[in-house]
Amino acid sequence: MSDNCLDTARRHSLFLARQLDNGKLKPEIFLPMLDKVLTEADFQAFADWEKIRAEENEEELARQLRELRRYVVSQIIVRDINRISDLNEVTRTITLFADFAVNTALDFAYAYYRDMYGTPIGRYTKSPQHLSVVAMGKAGGYELNVSSDIDLIFVYPESGDTDGRRERGNQEFFTKVGQKLIALLNDITADGQVFRVDMRLRPDGDSGALVLSETALEQYLITQGREWERYAWCKGRVVTPYLNDIKSLVRPFVFRKYLDYSAYEAMRNLHRQIRSEVSKKGMADNIKLGAGGIREVEFIAQIFQMIRGGQMRALQLKGTQETLKKLAELGIMPSENVETLLAAYRFLRDVEHRLQYWDDQQTQTLPASPEQQQLLAESMGFDSYAAFSDDLNVHRNKVNQLFNEILSEPEEQTQDNSEWQWAWQDKPDEEERQGRLKEHGFDAETIAARLDQIRHGHKYRHLSAHAQPRFDAIVPLFVQAAAEQTNPTDTLMRLFDFLENISRRSAYLAFLNEHPQTLAQLAQIMSQSSWVAAYLSKYPILLDELISAQLLDTAFDWQALAAALSDDLKACGGDTEAQMDTLRRFQHAQVFRLAVQDLAGLWTVESLSDQLSALADTILAAALPCAWADMPKKHRDTPQFAIVGYGKLGGKELGYASDLDLVYLYDDPHPDAGDIYSRLARRLTNWLSAATGAGSLYETDLRLRPNGDAGFLAHSIAAFEKYQRENAWTWEHQSLTRARFICGTPEIQTAFDRIRTEILTAERDQTALADEIIAMREKMFPTHPPVDSNVKYARGGVVDVEFIVQYLILAHARQYPQLLDNYGNIALLNIAADCGLIDKTLAEQSRTAYRFYRQQQHNTKLRDAEKTEVTDELLAHYGNVRKLWREVFGEEAKLG
Repeated sequence: MSDNCLDTARRHSLFLARQLDNGKLKPEIFLPMLDKVLTEADFQAFADWEKIRAEENEEELARQLRELRRYVVSQIIVRDINRISDLNEVTRTITLFADFAVNTALDFAYAYYRDMYGTPIGRYTKSPQHLSVVAMGKAGGYELNVSSDIDLIFVYPESGDTDGRRERGNQEFFTKVGQKLIALLNDITADGQVFRVDMRLRPDGDSGALVLSETALEQYLITQGREWERYAWCKGRVVTPYLNDIKSLVRPFVFRKYLDYSAYEAMRNLHRQIRSEVSKKGMADNIKLGAGGIREVEFIAQIFQMIRGGQMRALQLKGTQETLKKLAELGIMPSENVETLLAAYRFLRDVEHRLQYWDDQQTQTLPASPEQQQLLAESMGFDSYAAFSDDLNVHRNKVNQLFNEILSEPEEQTQDNSEWQWAWQDKPDEEERQGRLKEHGFDAETIAARLDQIRHGHKYRHLSAHAQPRFDAIVPLFVQAAAEQTNPTDTLMRLFDFLENISRRSAYLAFLNEHPQTLAQLAQIMSQSSWVAAYLSKYPILLDELISAQLLDTAFDWQALAAALSDDLKACGGDTEAQMDTLRRFQHAQVFRLAVQDLAGLWTVESLSDQLSALADTILAAALPCAWADMPKKHRDTPQFAIVGYGKLGGKELGYASDLDLVYLYDDPHPDAGDIYSRLARRLTNWLSAATGAGSLYETDLRLRPNGDAGFLAHSIAAFEKYQRENAWTWEHQSLTRARFICGTPEIQTAFDRIRTEILTAERDQTALADEIIAMREKMFPTHPPVDSNVKYARGGVVDVEFIVQYLILAHARQYPQLLDNYGNIALLNIAADCGLIDKTLAEQSRTAYRFYRQQQHNTKLRDAEKTEVTDELLAHYGNVRKLWREVFGEEAKLG
């Protein structure tokens, strides 16, 4: 490195100039350090730490650590001022040094007191105990400054005593170790200081014990942990190598199981306190604590972690920058906002470092002297302090604007809202209230009665002091939002059902208070669909989707979604319940997103079914390896197993509430394979259909497997082939026309596709086949009468179209293998017409009819349609399909 670099750096750092001028930095040691990124190996090589510890030379250890700090800080200054390093290198280098210093001091202190008192032994495990050190704040997030304090917490596994002649309790032993560790780093000697050590973040702060057991820490967090401590522990990172349980006991305290919108108010309170301190001390020029400063960027990142981290383990990160990037990646924050925050954060942290480089002081306040201002500007790449200030203010204003959008108080409602308070008064003027309700299109008596029932109901009366004001604020807003819908009474009743359902969980009330703009959207959705209203009431966590940037984005990248789901499942660390909940939350979010888009008219029925089928495929592919990993006894890492979809799943015609018709196959020579894979089948079915705290996934139907309910849950591919060739009924081969491989072993897919092709292309007596299919249709009449109002079973309805297509495949796929492609009934009718098997006009009319039937079925589920109205249009569709039936079969199926 050139002398110019050293000269440039010393102009901007009195501290560095002093070290160079006083000969404190030996060139033979210092200059080689400037040409590389420092690692722990460099710190280890700096002194003979083992010898120092063996000799218990405390003075030498303190001196060498302080000298090493001088070199590390000086190296960082030179590389950073000359723009050789970036922000990540600066913060990571000083944080790695802090980790090294803590561990080196801890090893010394532990050995010192072990020699004196013996090894601390756990009372229950009878094993040697070690102290775990948790780095909090910037040290936890690998974000330290060169002049930062390090915030530490000391935790040991369990109580007990040392095994030496001078026995001491573990609490006393580790307290002494902690005190010596602090002294080794914190004491100011002739060589300076390593780090200021701040222990105030420990339970009960300065008045609490210096060290505590894991049990004591857990009890404290459960019974006394405060909101600001959740914020602090979010960055908590164990920096010592010893086994501990700290992460698992802290995680549920920091990252709540449910979405936690109450975190907004807690973070605001913390921010208000900081702002108040800043204004009191006249710290407007503080780039960390002032408006638009570093703290606001950190708050923005952490508010989303606090709210969603329990649901999205991918957000359980330590660093501010990595968290912001993950928020963009997950679509929680717009990527342009994240880029704005990242640019500001890097700029502000660079400024912060240059302020501290000047004289190795922990400061975030801009300089007052013109000379220092000019030097700061130049070190940031500006010609003048005015130009620097302009750029700084642009960054701070952008940060503050985004901060206010995200963390400011919920907007005061407009004056229109105040006009709706009459709907929720404690003692209303009944005549006036009913009159106003009528004016706005409500069934006044019904709504007034419901309002009174809510007001005097036990749910409302038992709301907490936090929840009741939130509830009170929402009721008039719901009345206002419902009044704007075409069916205000139905809408409001659904909104009230929803409100009462979520009232036990104040966080959901907090969400509605925090995001009043979602109320109109919520009312619109509930006005259109009682099914979606019920779905949202069942899974209120989906409220969060209303503010998602992806809500109306119809570009579903299933490969990327599957990868994200896989990451979330891995992050559960093998916890079965957490994995099952993760699958359910993922599925519910996608179903809700599709339903909202569907109500907005963004999908045709066929395209929607494709998406719902892709979702089911994704869930099955994710659940299979999890269920296998959950098996207690396994003979191989990867199961030789596959899932085949039949019916609506096989034909990619799934609806919102469709069952999954599944068949499980395996191909494994292991002598116990049948038993093993039957257990896997049972476990997998349970993974799919069991209700957990997060709800349920799918109802599954396994009756289409060989021998139906009497058959094994899983079949070998050989047994499946034998059954299809020798024992299957015609209706089972009809079902096979709609079957497709979903996921599992590729070799089974190859075998299944071969078997399916061979069975469906087998030579058949077409007359006998037609007679069997007609007879099968006739068998349905007693249990499913073909009434015109039921588009599924009416003559000329859905089942008739399906039977026609199935016959065409079984009769003609040998000659026309293109019929084997499982594209769905609409496409297959077209293929059959192109092959000359049916009349083109009748085929097109039947395609149109089938689309119409699917839409009617869909509307009944999603859009509150009553039973299908029998219209001339519907009857004409029936007529066209019946014509096609006669063309194919030559006769109608007969009743009775």
